[in-house]
Amino acid sequence: MTFPLPTMIKTNGIDMAVYEAGPKDGLPVVLCHGFPELAYSWRHQLPALAEAGYRVLAPDQRGYGRTTRTEPVESYDMAHLTGDLAGMLDAFGIKEAIFVGHDWGGLVVWQMPVYHPTRVKGVIGVNTPFLPRPPIDPIMGLRAIRGENNYVVFFQKPGVADAILAKDVGKTFRFFMRKGAVKAAEFEALPQEAKNFELVKALEEPESGWRGEVLLTPEEMAVFVDAFTASGFTGGINWYRNLTRNWEQSGTMEQKVRVPGLMIMAEDDVVLPPSLTDGMERFVPDLERVLIKDSGHWTQQEQPQATSRAMIDWLKKRFG
Repeated sequence: MTFPLPTMIKTNGIDMAVYEAGPKDGLPVVLCHGFPELAYSWRHQLPALAEAGYRVLAPDQRGYGRTTRTEPVESYDMAHLTGDLAGMLDAFGIKEAIFVGHDWGGLVVWQMPVYHPTRVKGVIGVNTPFLPRPPIDPIMGLRAIRGENNYVVFFQKPGVADAILAKDVGKTFRFFMRKGAVKAAEFEALPQEAKNFELVKALEEPESGWRGEVLLTPEEMAVFVDAFTASGFTGGINWYRNLTRNWEQSGTMEQKVRVPGLMIMAEDDVVLPPSLTDGMERFVPDLERVLIKDSGHWTQQEQPQATSRAMIDWLKKRFG
């Protein structure tokens, strides 16, 4: 299947590009991408889920692709990001859906039942677990543990990372979209200073020193490079710039997911390792887990068939 053209909808004050597949009367499944990605990251799952009888919606989320890039940094907080998805359901006349999220999309979909409990039938996290509210500001914590050059901390500086990533978009995507760079056990054995995820610093080093291999075909790579050449990276980076704001605003919210959850873990994702899911049942009592072997961070693109199979098996078992 060629990737569909988007349906443009109005939601929560923005125009959103949504890519659809599957029967209109199927159980709705919403696929939410991470950084720096697009709805196109789900190009393998869209047809697989549609063939299994599900109504699939994959949005370019706020700040990405063909969807509106709002100016104020605070318009990318969790209230806006979850509100965009609830409004998307309204635009399609859908009452509730299964929400699937990878990377940053995972953070958002685990918060959907917290912010919009009546709109969610179930949640699938791909690599990203439900992360309960930490006791201190998350940026302060990351700065203390991993230093100023940790990419999440570095992203807080207005405009700086945005310009570095946009300088050579092709190089940026050849850097990010790699597989086989490091196995989990190998990463574990590294000294602490090599585990600080100083990604922006590493991006500026010569490509000849990068490990692993590019994950995407030239045609797939062109979709990402063309999209981010047009949009820039500020919209996506602004999600990171709201981590403190989200922490401040969630102080009184109950950290509990009261719908069925599936956690798809990737064996060799060193950014979001399976160990991050330890104890997750305290917050997601109805939880199942699947481990995808031989996969790094870009699970639905690295191991598309195993990822789709895990999703469909769970959906069939839990929702028919």
